[in-house]
Parts: sequence; C-alpha cells; structure tokens
Amino acid sequence: MKPCIIALLTSALATASTLAQAEVVVILNASASASPSQSDVANIFLGKDTSLKGIDQKGWNPTKEKFYSAVTSKNESQLKSYWSGLVFTGKGQPLQSAADDTAVVALVGTEANAIGYVDKSAVTDKVKVLFSLP
Repeated sequence: MKPCIIALLTSALATASTLAQAEVVVILNASASASPSQSDVANIFLGKDTSLKGIDQKGWNPTKEKFYSAVTSKNESQLKSYWSGLVFTGKGQPLQSAADDTAVVALVGTEANAIGYVDKSAVTDKVKVLFSLP
C-alpha cells in the first residue's frame, strides 16, 4: 500500500511542477504585421483598443490567470467586476472567447486581425509568438 501512495504522490508532484513551469505566450496570426507592446495588449484585452480582435479563453484556468495577472494586473474577480461595469454602462462587451488553447490557436490562425494567448506548447505554424510572459 505504501509504495502505491508514494508513487501517486511523486506523480502528483511531477504534474504540479510541470504546470507551474508552463509558459504563456501572446500570439498573432502568422501573416500579421502588427507588433503591439505589452501595454497595447492589455488595452486590447480590456476593450480599450480595438485595433486587433482579442480572443479570450472561456472560464478561469492557469493560462488565463497567468496572462491577466502579468498583462493587466487583474485577478478573476477584478476582471469580472471590470467587464460587468462596462456591460452595465453600455460602454463595452466582453471579448470573443474560445474553449481552450487549441481553439484560440485555430481562431487566431484564421483571422488576420486576431490576437490571443495560449500555453507555448499549443503554438503552431498558423500563428506567431509576439512575446512570452515571465
């Protein structure tokens, strides 16, 4: 029994350390000529800049958490409050969202003006990496 528990704990720790080391990247369509700065990207994902179409991720996951924390300095509750205020006052609508990294890559890869964020492992030749998050 003890060897099974030790094996499970070792596996769980290995998985957790892999998740903690995941690298989040901001992506653009492979043919895009735009090169927005990190502050421009923050404005796009906060609905303040419409020069590019931001593709968000549905739900709150580690990739989304790392992106919003690093780029906009907002956590989940702050982001929900922010968008609620914009929607309530008629000043904005939340961005289009995709189910997961693969769906974000697919959307950004097919829309010339699209920008998104994904785990680096999801990047394909349909998109290019604008920058990586620390």
